[in-house]
Amino acid sequence: MRYLLMLLFCLPLLASAVEFDEFTQSLPLGRSLQVFEDPSGQASIADVRAQAAAGNFKPHDKATLNAGYSRSAFWLKIDLHYRPTNPSAQRSWLLELAYPPLDHLDLYLPDAAGDYRLVRQTGDALPFASREIRQNNYLFDLAFKPDQQRTVYLRLSSEGSIQAPVTLWSSTAYLEDQPVRLYVLGVIYGVLLGMLVYNLFIYLSVRDTSYLYYIFYIASFGLYQLSVNGAAVEYFWPDNPWWANAATPFFIGCAGLFGSQFARSFLQTRNHSRWLDRLLIALIAFGAVVIGLSLMTSYGLALRLATTLALTFTVVIFAAGILAWWRGLRVARYFIIAWSAFLIGGIVNTMMVLGLLPNVFLTMYASQIGSAIEVALLSLALADRINAMREQQAQTLFDAGQKLEVLNQQLAHSNKLKDEFLATLTHELRTPMNGVIGSLELMQTVELDPELEQYQQTAAGSARDMMRMVNGILTLTELQAGKLKATAGSFSLRGVVEALRMQFDGNASSKSLDFKVDVQPTLPDRLHGDSAKLAQCLECLLDNAIKFTRVGGLALRVTGKPSTDNRLALSFAVIDTGIGFTDLGEATLYQRFFQLDGSMTREYGGLGVGLAICRQLVELLGGKLTHRSEPGSGSRFQLDVEFELPEVEAVPAFSRDTVRAPQDCTVLLVDDNSVNQLVMRGMLLKLGFRVRTADHGAAALDCLQRERFDAVLIDCQLPPLDGASLCCQIRDLPGCAHLPVFMIALGADREHCASGGSIDYLSKPVKFEDLQVAMQRRVLSC
Repeated sequence: MRYLLMLLFCLPLLASAVEFDEFTQSLPLGRSLQVFEDPSGQASIADVRAQAAAGNFKPHDKATLNAGYSRSAFWLKIDLHYRPTNPSAQRSWLLELAYPPLDHLDLYLPDAAGDYRLVRQTGDALPFASREIRQNNYLFDLAFKPDQQRTVYLRLSSEGSIQAPVTLWSSTAYLEDQPVRLYVLGVIYGVLLGMLVYNLFIYLSVRDTSYLYYIFYIASFGLYQLSVNGAAVEYFWPDNPWWANAATPFFIGCAGLFGSQFARSFLQTRNHSRWLDRLLIALIAFGAVVIGLSLMTSYGLALRLATTLALTFTVVIFAAGILAWWRGLRVARYFIIAWSAFLIGGIVNTMMVLGLLPNVFLTMYASQIGSAIEVALLSLALADRINAMREQQAQTLFDAGQKLEVLNQQLAHSNKLKDEFLATLTHELRTPMNGVIGSLELMQTVELDPELEQYQQTAAGSARDMMRMVNGILTLTELQAGKLKATAGSFSLRGVVEALRMQFDGNASSKSLDFKVDVQPTLPDRLHGDSAKLAQCLECLLDNAIKFTRVGGLALRVTGKPSTDNRLALSFAVIDTGIGFTDLGEATLYQRFFQLDGSMTREYGGLGVGLAICRQLVELLGGKLTHRSEPGSGSRFQLDVEFELPEVEAVPAFSRDTVRAPQDCTVLLVDDNSVNQLVMRGMLLKLGFRVRTADHGAAALDCLQRERFDAVLIDCQLPPLDGASLCCQIRDLPGCAHLPVFMIALGADREHCASGGSIDYLSKPVKFEDLQVAMQRRVLSC
C-alpha cells in the first residue's frame, strides 16, 4: 500500500516531464515550465523543493516567462526525460536562457545522492567570466544518460525586467544555428555602423546640425542594442558588472535626448508646431535626467524611467512626423515610414515576449531589425532633405540672380546718369573757369602793386588747382565711358616740358622745394603724338611729387633712344624726396579714389584719382607706368612711351621768310559764349592782333566771304554747327584752303572735332603763353 501511494504521488510529476530523443535539435521549454514566485527572495533550494512537493509551483502556459519589473525571485522547475531510440547514440545538451539583461541566474542540479546543490551562478551583475560557456546568452551544459529523467531548478532575480525564454539545444544544432544568427546581427550592426559613418561624412561636408544629432542618435541606439543583447558585455566591458547594468538606461537616455533633438531639427517643429516643439524639449530634459540617474541611482529605478522615456519618445516622435507630413513637409514621409518600421519591430518583439508570438529568430530580433531599417530610411530622409535644400537653394539663387540682374541694370543706368552728370558738370565748370583763368592771366600783363600781384598769384594758383580737379573728374568719366582715345598731332617736346616747368615752378617755390627739369640734349624737339594726354600724365605725377614732399625737391628727367619704324622711345622720370610709401601692388596703388592713409585727404588734399587716370592715359598712349618708392626716402615714377618722328613738312609756295607784326594780322574769333569770347579777345588784343568776333558759324562764314583774315579761332562746341563742320565749310571757301585754323577744345573733344586739313588745337581753358606760341608759329612766321 505504501509503494502504491508513492507511485500515485509521483504520477503528476512524471506526466509533466518533457521527453526528447537523440534527434531533437531544439526544444522550447516555455510551456513546460513550472514557476514559483518568492516575494522575499530568501527561499533556499530546500524550501523550494518543499514548495514543489506541496504543489505550489504553477504551470506556465506561454512561450516565454515575462514577469516584468518585479522585486521577487522566480524559481523555474523543468522536468526533462531523455528517451533515445538508439541508446548507444552519444549526444550533449545545452540549456539556454536567451535574455542577457538578467541580473542573477542560479542553476541547481541533483548530485549522485539525489540532493540538489548550486552548480552555477551567473548573470548580468557578475563578471562575464562567471558564465559556464562564453556567450552573450546564458548556456548550461547538461548531461543525460539514456532514459534518464532530471529535474532542473533555475533561480531568477533582477532589478530590471524578468524574462525567461528557455530552450534545450542539441550542442551540434546550437553550433549550426550560430552562423546564421551572427550573420544577421552582423548585417544589422553593419547597417548601423555604415549609416553612422555615412552621415558623419555628410555632416563634415554640409555642416548641418541635423546630421550631427542623428550621428549621436545612431551611436546611442546601437550601443543600447549591444548592451541589451549581451554583445557589449562579451566584447566591450566583460569585467565591469556595474556599468553592464547602468549602460542600458544610460544609452536609452542618450538615444531619447539626441533623437528628440534630431526630430526638432529635421522636422522643423519650431516653425509649424510650438507645443510639439516644447514637448520635444521636455523629452530632451527627461533624457538628460535618465542619463544622470543611470549613473547615480539604482539600476531598477533608472531602467523604469528609461522605459517610460522610450515609450513616450516613440509616441511623440511618431506624432511629430504625422503632424509635419500633414503640414506639407516633404521629408516627413520618410520619417514616418522609418518610425513605422521601428514600431512594427518593437511590437513584434513585445508580442513574442508576452507569448502571443512564437520565440523564433525573427520575433526575437524583430526590434533590432526594425531599428536597422529605421536608421537606413532616416538616412534616405536626410538625403532627400539635401535634395530639397538644393532645389530650394537653386530656386533662391535663381530668384537672387533675377533680382541682381535688375539691380545691375539699375546700377548701370545710375552709373550712366552719374557719368553724364559729371561730364556735363565738368564741361559747364570749364566755361566759368576759362573766364577766371583767362582774366587772371590777362591781369599779369598789366602793372599791379605788390599786394594785388600777390592776390592775383594766389587766385591763379587756386584756379589752376581747381581746374586740375575738374579735368581729372572729366577724364575719369570719359575713361569709364570708353570715350577717350589718343589723338595724334605734331607737338614740341621741349615746349610741353617748359610749359610744365612754368606751371609747377610756382607751387614748388611756395614750399621752398628745388624743381629741376632735365631734357636730354640729343632728343629731337618735334614729335607726333597726343601731347595733351602726355602733359596730363606728367601733371598728375608732378602734382603728387610736390604735394607729398616737405623738404628737398623734385626733378623731371626726359631721356630717350631711337626705336623701330621711325619712332622715338622716351622715358619721363619724376623723382622726389618726399614721404614715400611701402611696396604696394599695382592693383591697389592705381585704383581709383585710393590714398595711402585716410588722413591724407585732409593733410594733402586731392581726390585720389591721379595715378588711376595716369595709368589709363599711359595705356591709351601705348606706354607703361612703373614706380619705385621707399618710406621716408622718396619715390620715382617713370613713364615710358613711344612717339613718331614727323616727316619734314614742305613750305607752302606762298609762304614768306619774313615775320609779320601782330598789328598787321586780323583774327576771326568764333565763340557763342560771351565770357570766353571776352577773355580770348582780350588775350589776342594784348598780343597786338586785330580781332573780329562771330557768335555762330553762319556769321563766321559770312565774315570770311566778305573780308580777308589771317587766322580763325573756333570753339569746338559751337551750336548749332559744331567746330568740325564749320572747319570743313571754311576749307571749301575760295582762298581759305591754307588759312590757319585753331580749334579750342577739351581733350575728349579733339577726336570729335578732328577734320581734314592743317588744324592746330588749343586746350580749353586757353593759356596766354600757349596762345602766344601758337600764333607766333602759325600766323606771324609765315
